[in-house]
Amino acid sequence: MITKKEWKKALGEGKSDYTAQVLAIEKNIGSFLEFDPGKGKKTAAAFKANYIADDSATAGTSLEGLPFAVKDNIAVKGFSLTCGSKILKNFTSPYSATAVEKLMNAGAVPVGKTNMDEFGMGSSTDDSALGRTNNPWDENRVVGGSSGGSAAAVAAGLAAFSLGSDTGGSVRQPAAFCGVYGLKPTYGVVSRYGLVAYASSLEVVGALSRDINILKEVFEVMRGKDILDNTSVAHPADKNNGESEKLAPLEEGAAIGVLSGNLGLAPAIAESYAASTRALMDLGYKVHEVELPTLEWVVPAYYTIATAEASANLARFNGIKYGLRVSGADNPDDLVRDSRHEGFGPEVKLRILLGTYVLRSGFQDRYYIKSQKIRTAIREDFKKVFDSASAIMMPVFPTQAFPHGEAGLDPFQQKVADKFTSAANLAALPAMSVPTMNIDGLPTGIQFMAPTFREDRLFTLAEKFKDVFPVTTAPVSLKEGGVK
Repeated sequence: MITKKEWKKALGEGKSDYTAQVLAIEKNIGSFLEFDPGKGKKTAAAFKANYIADDSATAGTSLEGLPFAVKDNIAVKGFSLTCGSKILKNFTSPYSATAVEKLMNAGAVPVGKTNMDEFGMGSSTDDSALGRTNNPWDENRVVGGSSGGSAAAVAAGLAAFSLGSDTGGSVRQPAAFCGVYGLKPTYGVVSRYGLVAYASSLEVVGALSRDINILKEVFEVMRGKDILDNTSVAHPADKNNGESEKLAPLEEGAAIGVLSGNLGLAPAIAESYAASTRALMDLGYKVHEVELPTLEWVVPAYYTIATAEASANLARFNGIKYGLRVSGADNPDDLVRDSRHEGFGPEVKLRILLGTYVLRSGFQDRYYIKSQKIRTAIREDFKKVFDSASAIMMPVFPTQAFPHGEAGLDPFQQKVADKFTSAANLAALPAMSVPTMNIDGLPTGIQFMAPTFREDRLFTLAEKFKDVFPVTTAPVSLKEGGVK
């Protein structure tokens, strides 16, 4: 694994061939839509020179000089903000997201914007309108989605960490496919200001890294209430929220719930899941099987709510104020219709149509309101489990990274497979994808979930697991000592 010292040297003063090395690997991977460390250094330096605020939250961190990648639906001033869509292909962000600013204040440097499924809608990153991203473990396979570019960049050693957004598993699933750590924080703990909205009540800004300690620092820097995001909340452990509290650590021998039943896992994932269960017991935790009766309703509830919110949020992309504007329209109605038809891809159009349908008068009670009631029932299921368990272990995705194209999973199969990850978004819980075994040349992973604000338990479990399942280096990547 590339060390912090090597990362800092790569972006330091003097001659560096970091950019050349990354671009050489990028020919095979395609994780970035824009890569420009020089611009990132100038953006970070300009921000720090003009930033006047209490920086106690970033004091003592060791992110100084670390390069990080940012999913292209999170704003970084001067960089692209395309959301992987033709409708925003030439759009440049005039400001930076709060999470990005906090990281720059801690000394980290944004080096580029990563590929993604268009507007975060997909599980492969093959639904990007702007490029294809290949898995560093097998270039014929997908990286997962929608934060696939962010996962690939980290797995290939092109950045110390990356930011992604997680609406229904979009950080955790690609993290599992690429063999890295992926954190989805408690809803509201990290500001969403600067994140292009898809499904506002579900999505969070998350992070990925091959180094669990770096990931922990990134989370601690990003979290906190933000006056620019009225859905943000202070974390109980924040040093500067005026009401910080000491959270009791996860005790040795604590009870960990393990999801049981017929989970429909592919053989490799079933093997990894069984090995992870044994690892928990070997580490001294009390393992007991748990069930989530509402799990079968997660996918329909998630897609009903997510598409409804997408229908409202994406209405702003109409070819008038910014973004793609087609020529030749005879009137404003034609301009909007033609621009959206040309600018949006098939998956985005499908979800907008579904969302508009479930919000129609006469259909809200039948679909949208019912889904919100299911969401409440899912939250109650988790509360019952957490009455007797400090955390839950469950799969991330039923399969390993699947092939591109028709040889892989079709869009419906991908959606059905989201049930394990989407549950955390519906319940607003923190969750983390943790790498486990490599089987048949591909990584596997499991995810831990914890009660709200208890990300510390996820990090504790991940740190324990790294000794059992060390993070390995992908075949296509910068190796140790490779950043010069």
